[in-house]
Amino acid sequence: MTLDIIVHRVYFFFESGIIFYVFLINIIYFLLTAIGFFALRRHHRAFSAIERSVLVESPLTPAVSLIVPAYNEAMSVEHSVAGMLSLRYPTYEVIVINDGSKDGTLPILTEKFRLYRSSRSTEGPLATKAIRGVYESSDPSRLVVIDKENGGKADAINAGLNVARSPLVMVVDCDSLIDRDALFNIVKPFLDDPERTIAVGGTVRSVNDCEVEHGIVRKISTSRSWLVNFQAVEYLRAFLGGRVGFSLINGLLIISGAAGMFRRDAVLEIGGFDEFTVGEDMELVVRMHRLWRRKKKPYRIVYIAAPVCWTEVPQTSKILQRQRKRWQRGTVESLWRHREMLFNPRFGVVGMFAFPYFVMFEMLGPAVELLGYGLTIIGLAFRIIALPIALLFFSVSVMFGVLLSTSAVLLDEFTTQRYPSWRHGRQLFLAAILENFGFRQMLTFFRVQGLIEALKGKKGGWGAMERRGFQMVQKT
Repeated sequence: MTLDIIVHRVYFFFESGIIFYVFLINIIYFLLTAIGFFALRRHHRAFSAIERSVLVESPLTPAVSLIVPAYNEAMSVEHSVAGMLSLRYPTYEVIVINDGSKDGTLPILTEKFRLYRSSRSTEGPLATKAIRGVYESSDPSRLVVIDKENGGKADAINAGLNVARSPLVMVVDCDSLIDRDALFNIVKPFLDDPERTIAVGGTVRSVNDCEVEHGIVRKISTSRSWLVNFQAVEYLRAFLGGRVGFSLINGLLIISGAAGMFRRDAVLEIGGFDEFTVGEDMELVVRMHRLWRRKKKPYRIVYIAAPVCWTEVPQTSKILQRQRKRWQRGTVESLWRHREMLFNPRFGVVGMFAFPYFVMFEMLGPAVELLGYGLTIIGLAFRIIALPIALLFFSVSVMFGVLLSTSAVLLDEFTTQRYPSWRHGRQLFLAAILENFGFRQMLTFFRVQGLIEALKGKKGGWGAMERRGFQMVQKT
């Protein structure tokens, strides 16, 4: 057997393996999306106006503390907090934690909401960086502001958990806006099953180029930027497809840090958020699965589509790269920290399916996909592989991606129907096709960079995000 034949066979073996790998991940994701369609129509109904009015009057409606960590959020903090203070819900408070911001975050809050120094206690079971002061609003609002030394996002959230007085806490990013009825919808699983439900995640969508007035999204729109629209499609695919499916089998490993609600006692029981990872949202949820499974306590961690949080997504590839590298590092750190769960039947469906899925496809998937692109290009250039093999890889990696993305857009159109007209749907549908020809490959490269940084042990903090601020998209 000549060396040339050996090279061709080895190359064919690796190329075939990658094609099968990419095909398998796409098939699993397509099945999750199909499951998501039926689940959204059956289990993700929002409360009606009549049901909300009953909840307003009911003494059984649980109080909620919104925990809003903030670091250098002067561009958006006023509108974000104003929106949170105008939510429709009977009993809630907003706790903003200024984590040693170096810009005008605290002065803006002080001026706009007429803050005064409060004697409210900050003592609690979770250790945090030093608290410099606690403030409350002179206006008849539910606002509490904690000013503390910089300690990172998880540390800021833990400071908010210490101060919170409600049985339910919702962690919200400071660059985000929440639908006015979101609290009613996100507490629904807690009302349906109060004993077992310990965490609920909602949907995150792009607010870029939507019309915002006084911290409320008044008109939903697609963006003028294709980069933003590509991310909007990606969010739809992740939330309406993957998370719905994993939620149904109680295998949801991540609740977005932009909008997640937890039972406060459950979070305190496991020691709060971990400040030693950049993926504190995922790490907390995985730790919940691990400890509740280990203790054999019945529990549910749920995703529900109805409550929507609107966030400003990156508008440049530079900021997007920084964000996705950080997300990938967080995924690797969370999975490595709880690696004993991998293929461990003790942890049920989480250990046998959800955790392996995230290891094989979310953590290692970008590297395998990038390797596939490289091998295919090199193989064609040096005539090591035949054109039909290259076309097969293109079909399973790109064309299947088109199918998944367009399915997610159609799923949104036929279930949640958030966009006001078919014009927006058509634009997203086009973005769902185009994002597979360059954008997805760019994200794959960014995520591989994040994987390499995680393997090297790189640590990071908040991460800078250049924002336009909501005032630049306000209705005039």
